[in-house]
Order: sequence, then structure tokens, then C-alpha cells
Amino acid sequence: MQAVVTVGLDGSPESLAAARWAADEAEKRNLTLRLLHAWPLLVPESAGVPPEVDQNFWAKRLVHTARAELGTRHPGLSIVGNLVAEDAQNALLQAASESEMLVLGSRGLEPVESYFLGDVSMPVVARAERPVVLVRAESREEGPPAAAADRVVVALKLHGSSDDLLDFAFHTAAARGVPLQAVHGHSVPLHARVPWGVDHDVTEEITQEARKQLSTALRPWREKYPRVDVTDSIRLASPAKAVVQAAQGAALLVVGRREHRPALAPHLGPVAQAAIHHGRCPVAVVPHG
Repeated sequence: MQAVVTVGLDGSPESLAAARWAADEAEKRNLTLRLLHAWPLLVPESAGVPPEVDQNFWAKRLVHTARAELGTRHPGLSIVGNLVAEDAQNALLQAASESEMLVLGSRGLEPVESYFLGDVSMPVVARAERPVVLVRAESREEGPPAAAADRVVVALKLHGSSDDLLDFAFHTAAARGVPLQAVHGHSVPLHARVPWGVDHDVTEEITQEARKQLSTALRPWREKYPRVDVTDSIRLASPAKAVVQAAQGAALLVVGRREHRPALAPHLGPVAQAAIHHGRCPVAVVPHG
């Protein structure tokens, strides 16, 4: 794995927003930014070919234009361009395996299949070996003021290992110098429902037990990242709804994806699906055991 943040470019407003986000993140992490454009029709480079007959002209221009803009915004950032004659999905999966993270543009609340490069990004999110961050084109223009977005939110279950997820979330918060909010959602069980609402004794017991488990899961990471201000949030709602609500106004929402799911199970769980569909901020999907 190389010390790079890779962003997939296709010239759309979404991919350009992703490139700007990726450049900010690469600078904060002191990493190189790689601009990747995959086009199966790329031909071998020939010296002295005029632009009007160069079959690679538009692909090269796409990467060059983005590199020039980002170089102006981040004069100290190391930026490399990468044109590959490869199917986009395969190229992105390979790039993800070689990078600290892969960043792609998304189209927000439209169907999942309409993300970056049509239906390419979701198979990439579902199969990538490293974290994939999805960024909406309007994240920068329509999002909350910078001061309000200085928070990373991580969605946590309370069973199984979350080390990779927490490592990414804490590292990101530390690199940005912002607080981290750990969120766990727990649906109210049927036996807690009574004609006048909910049994508060039952919900209080659920909340206290969840907070205890959450504190245990966070303890080693608080010790590893003592400068990160951490808060926890237990919400009595479906995990998907709890996470989307908690992420309103955040700088980044971090959700997990099981690397080894049953053969007939969806590639992404309901929390990741909800985050990608409805999250207004950039969403990082982190594979973990």
C-alpha cells in the first residue's frame, strides 16, 4: 500500500468535488494525492502527436485541469496524475488496494446505482480492500459553515471487532484536529412498548448497558489518541436512522462494511446503505472483519 489518497475522476461535478475533498484530506495527512482517470480506449503514448489527432487528448486534459486547480489551492501538496487503459471498476478496485483511501463523487439522494460512473462505485464500495469515501458535489456549496462541520461521526455496533473502523475514524479526527462522536442506535424492543408510550425502566436499562459497552470499545482508542475529544451518543432508534440523524452537520460520517458477509446477504448493511442514500456529508465506508 502506498502513502497516497486516490480520487477517481470522470470530469463530472461530483468527481471534481471529490478531488477537492481528497486534496484537503491528503494535505491534512501529509500524503500524496493521486488523480486517477480510467478509460479503456486509451492508446499508447506517441511523441509529437498534435492535439487534434491525439486520442488521449481529453483524458489528459481532464487530469491536467484538475491537477492545476488543486495545485493552486494546495501549493505544497504532492499531486500525481494517473491515466490507465482499464475498465473503471477494475481500475478503482486496484487503486483502492494501493491507497490509504479511495475517494469518489456521488449524486446524493438519487438511487444507489446512479453513483459515480453509473453503477461502478457501488461494486467498488462493496469490494474495496481499503476505505472508500463518497463526496457529493454540493457538499462544499450547500453544507454547513466550516465551524459547524468540525466533527467526525462514527457509527458503531456493539458486537464484533470494530478496530479498523475506529482506527480510521480516530486517525481522521486527529488529522483534522476535530472532535469525534461515536453513535450507536438501538431500536426499542416490543416488550418495552406500552399503551402510553415506552417503559422508561426498560429503555434506561438498554441505554446504560449500551453506553457501558460503547465505553469499553472506545477506551483503547481514547488512550491511543489522547488529543481527540470523544463523545458518545446512544439513540433509541433504528441504527440506520440514528446514524443519519447524528451525522447532520458533520464533516464526515464513518460507517463499516463487513468484509465477509454471507453469500446471499447484501454487499452493504442497512446502516451503510442509509448513510450513502441519505447522508448529506461525505461518507466513508470502511471494510472490517
